[in-house]
Amino acid sequence: MNSNRTFIIPPHLSNEKSLKTLVENRTVYSLNHCELNLFETYESSALVPLKFNDFVVTSMLRGKKVMHLFDDPSFVYLPGETVVIPSNVEMKIDFPEATRKNPTQCLALAIEQTKIIDTLQFLNERYPKDGNDQFWQLNYQNYFFYNNVELAGTINKLIKECMSTSITKDALADLTLQELLIRIIQTQTAKAIDDGLFIDQKNPITQVVEYIRLNLKENFSMKHLSEKACMSTASFYRFFKRELGMSPIEFVISEKMRCAKQLLKNPTIQINEVCYLSGFEDCNYFIRLFKKHEGITPKQYQLLCVN
Repeated sequence: MNSNRTFIIPPHLSNEKSLKTLVENRTVYSLNHCELNLFETYESSALVPLKFNDFVVTSMLRGKKVMHLFDDPSFVYLPGETVVIPSNVEMKIDFPEATRKNPTQCLALAIEQTKIIDTLQFLNERYPKDGNDQFWQLNYQNYFFYNNVELAGTINKLIKECMSTSITKDALADLTLQELLIRIIQTQTAKAIDDGLFIDQKNPITQVVEYIRLNLKENFSMKHLSEKACMSTASFYRFFKRELGMSPIEFVISEKMRCAKQLLKNPTIQINEVCYLSGFEDCNYFIRLFKKHEGITPKQYQLLCVN
């Protein structure tokens, strides 16, 4: 099951004859304000150190790694996942399953600090958030998350621009870097909400999110939700989309899917019960939507959870 991960299109692996090493073989594409590094590993190894002087966005493309980062417990790192790392922070990496036939491939996009500062300043000036203490900013504690469609699409665009031979690639990459930083902040906010860490009671989204989660069986409308946030419908829609990178209705559907997946961990529950309890009225529609989001039917998901 995909667990809501969106996968990045991996570039072709290096020609075997061009490999300089079998562990973290590195290919570099340098631009004005960023550097794309592609790493490939072809043999099992442990505690391989890696550090960058700049803020780095890393995404797994193929295979499996185990990351040791900060003083936190190590974690498995798989395709469809992204980790952001502050400058001058050393990571140590295990490659427990890497072989010549099953290599790992990971990208590391190093972004100049001046580009980050300029982008955040631009966002805070041109698109300020509501409230005196609300700003566009990266959250370095919220460093691991699944790729959504928008984030993966932006990273795909950056890979394309970095590997391009076009004379305009630096200009296009600069624009895409701005988009990437916005997508990361939105994804971090969404993950904080998922993890129950987004508890700013001054933010209208907090109250709306709590209301949605407690009332999944209701038929939500934009008018109803915007009233809960004490905002006009148009303002609420723009605010919600800006904060989370998804519309309020898209968020409602994602919450219903989350509820359904939790219910499906019970091997005795019936699919029509899951449909009703997670807020859907039509079972056929629920099954189609679940398959669209997860890639498998609710029954298949349930069987996988049991096994």
